[in-house]
Amino acid sequence: MSETQPVILYGADYSVYARIAHLALHEKGVDHRIEPIDIFKGAPPAYLQLHPFGKIPALEHDGFRLYETGAITRYIDEAFRGPPLQPADPKARARMVQIMGIVDAYAYRPMIWDIVVERTMAPREGRAADEAKIAAAMPMAEKTLAALSDLTSGPYLLGEQLTLADLHLAPIIAYFRLAPEGQQLLAQAPKIARWWELMAERPTVQLTRYPLELKT
Repeated sequence: MSETQPVILYGADYSVYARIAHLALHEKGVDHRIEPIDIFKGAPPAYLQLHPFGKIPALEHDGFRLYETGAITRYIDEAFRGPPLQPADPKARARMVQIMGIVDAYAYRPMIWDIVVERTMAPREGRAADEAKIAAAMPMAEKTLAALSDLTSGPYLLGEQLTLADLHLAPIIAYFRLAPEGQQLLAQAPKIARWWELMAERPTVQLTRYPLELKT
């Protein structure tokens, strides 16, 4: 696969899913540039040619266009040289995909939109947090952390190897810990808390910190 042309990653520095792809690019040492897309201001018409649903991220490489984060990170891992981010063992690879699915289906909405956005971003928007929404999201967030803890074999989620599962979860936890509710639930999930301490020290995680992280 040619690596002569830099990869273009379309996204925003506040986006969980753009950060997942950005982490994969850095972990593989892929030459790339970021093309900012602020979907909250409306996706530009030209961008809809890349992503018809107007979401982020999207990726472009040597004329190849791709959207959906899981597809992007797998492409990055398989198309470029660098340390492998997917296990060779079929069972371990299936576990990786399972964890990524849990993050997408059960972690993202309650942890980010219902807890973090309401607790940390509502005041910045000049409105009161929706306490009912936060309270309703807490059981699912707690259940998700418990499920992830059960699947974690440490020190990374799948043991000794950093995988796409770690990169998929890290941006969620980076935001989640900024809310007091997130800190509370992480204290009750020590395996995930220890995993986050390890991830937070990685240069790639430091390099891709959210603006909100830099302000706290």
